[in-house]
Parts: sequence; structure tokens; C-alpha cells
Amino acid sequence: MMNFATSLAIASMLASASAFTPSTTSNGATALRMADMPMDSEKEWPTVNGWKADPTKFCAGLPGSVAPLGEFDPWELTSDMSIKEIKRYRESEVTHGRVAMLATVGYLVGESSFHPLFGGEVIGPANSHLAQVQEIAPAFFTILVNMIAFAEIKRALTGWKSAESLAEVSDDLNSAFGASLLDSYYPGDVGFDPLELKPKTEEGFKTMATKEIQNGRLAMFGAIGMLVQEQITHEPIVQTLKSLF
Repeated sequence: MMNFATSLAIASMLASASAFTPSTTSNGATALRMADMPMDSEKEWPTVNGWKADPTKFCAGLPGSVAPLGEFDPWELTSDMSIKEIKRYRESEVTHGRVAMLATVGYLVGESSFHPLFGGEVIGPANSHLAQVQEIAPAFFTILVNMIAFAEIKRALTGWKSAESLAEVSDDLNSAFGASLLDSYYPGDVGFDPLELKPKTEEGFKTMATKEIQNGRLAMFGAIGMLVQEQITHEPIVQTLKSLF
């Protein structure tokens, strides 16, 4: 039987996949009003963090393309996307990349000898840790859920259009149920920077954004790899690696 951590991980992956799946629902009223809306090429987009959406560039000019892959989109998923939809995909990618980076570090720290939480009672493969914590410290989940809810509400209030605008027709038939990001919002920039690490210059921000998206992409592969490996071997990552040498 699947343990709690495995079920949670699978549910998270399914939710992540759905975030990248565009809605195909449309109606006659939407189609009729689309003609009244300005095309991306005709719209004047604001400059945010040094980036100004350009429909003629790859991914509207968002940073993230580096050698050797460059402008990697073999299935041309973004070729017919509106700028708002590209921004929504990038928002999803950055968010999932950040979660994956935390998860990757969490796997390694949680399975190491240095474990500052729960008095060292949580042991074994990280896939089983949440189930163990559920028994040892049930209140932890209340705190965890509230922290996640706060972060998501903050993100929604910062970057997404208000609830009233959900009744309006979006400028993209593939948008998320009519919801879309604010034109003045840069995907992923929720304003959380307690250490003031955000670069002040356009080039500096572009460089940092590229590093973050690249590390996030790598972390997504790494996190799913560790999750699957532990489900197969039923042993910690480090222990598996040691057995290979």
C-alpha cells in the first residue's frame, strides 16, 4: 500500500502536469468578443524588471535560453501562444522549479546525519518521512498547510487579476478559466526578497532569472528521479549511491 508521502508526491505531480495543460473550453460569446481585443503585436506592454514582452522573440523575450540547447522548444508549444499564456506557463515553471529545488535539498538534508527537526526520530528514505512526521508531530501538518496557503494567497494577490475580472472574457481561449496574470507582473516575482538579493540592473536581473530557471529545471528532474529511485530501492539516496562504488 502506498504511504502518505508517496500519495502526496503523486498528487503533486498530477497537479503540476495539469498546470501545463491548457483548457480547451470555449463558447460563442468568447469567440465573438475576441475580434474586439487587441493582438499582442498591437499592444503596448509595460517594462518589468528590464523585460518588455516582445511577440516576435522566443518566449516573448523572457530569459532562460542558454547554450547548448538555446531556444529549446522542439514541439513548438509556444509558437502560437499569446504573451499572457507564455507568462502563465513561465509562472508555473518557475514556481514548480522552486518547489523542486527545496525538495531536492530536503531529500539530502532529511536523510543526512544532520537533522535539526523532530529529535532525530525521523529516519530512512525521505519518501517515508512525511508519514513518520504525521505520527510524531501531527501539528506540523497544520503549520505546513497554513504556510503553503499563505504563500499561494500572496502569489495570487500579487500577480493575478482580481476575482472580479474572472467574469471578463480573456484575450486567450486557452487561458486558465479566464484568469490571467497582470500585465505589470513579472512571472515569479512575488516581492519576497528578505535578503535583498534581487539585482538592481536589467542585465543583472536577467542573469539571475536565467540561473534560477535553469537550476529549477534541473531540480525538477532531480526531485522526480530521487522520488522514483527510493520507491524502487526503498533506501536513502546516499546509501544507494555508496552501493554503486
